[in-house]
Amino acid sequence: MTSNMAAVGITQSCHTVVSHSRVTQSCHAVVSYGPAVSPRSTGGLGETPYVTLADTVYLMPRRSAALDRATPEAIAVAALRILDEEGPGALSFRALADRLEVSHATVQRRCTDLAGLLDLCTEHLAARLPDIPAGTDWAEAAEQRFGALYRLLTAHPGLLVLRGGRPWLGRQLLARLVEPALADSVAAGMTRVEAMTVYRRMYLLTLGCAAFVDHRDPAGATAASRAALAALDPAEFPVLGGAPAELLPPLTDHEVYYGALRQLIAAARPTA
Repeated sequence: MTSNMAAVGITQSCHTVVSHSRVTQSCHAVVSYGPAVSPRSTGGLGETPYVTLADTVYLMPRRSAALDRATPEAIAVAALRILDEEGPGALSFRALADRLEVSHATVQRRCTDLAGLLDLCTEHLAARLPDIPAGTDWAEAAEQRFGALYRLLTAHPGLLVLRGGRPWLGRQLLARLVEPALADSVAAGMTRVEAMTVYRRMYLLTLGCAAFVDHRDPAGATAASRAALAALDPAEFPVLGGAPAELLPPLTDHEVYYGALRQLIAAARPTA
């Protein structure tokens, strides 16, 4: 009789002790059916009859296969593929869930909302920004950093569309672009205000040039611009409508960006 009571008592008390030990609800216990012991208090959670911590070994929760598939990295990669292949209008938690073969709730648990999802994407990309070796010339380092950012952004125009005016404040971007760029400028003799001003000019140039057209499809961008210019009345728009063929090449020429970046760098280069 005592043995039966001990077994029943242990079974009934597992959840209480688990709660008292602050282990998640998904834990389960392997119980040793030893001699019954006296009831004891669990500190405000009532009595725990016939069980002690020595009698029970708690196993950690089983890992979720869905969460293993829907890692932040996997979500970012899948989201960028949707953006690149189908455009910004196709990105949703449900579309991501289908790609990852998990539930909609699993994706939402990882990123909460669209802003969180876009943060995962930008952090994934920012992790690929280069580490510039210490001692690199200030101008060369600036061109390498912002040139790399430009290439990442032009490769994923759909991300730029959705991010819009949201600030890019993820840890990877701050650690791999913002902080080292500012630190190099301060080390070269700029004040913090001057360093931030120079950084912002280069950043805005990079962001604007990357978002100007879809650089993955220069032929399509050129054709769309040509059609728009051809519809203009040359009398009303003598420059735009008069010789559109001469205006089209700079629209998709990457050298427009790189040339402007070098000009900004040359103008800002510390002389001390």
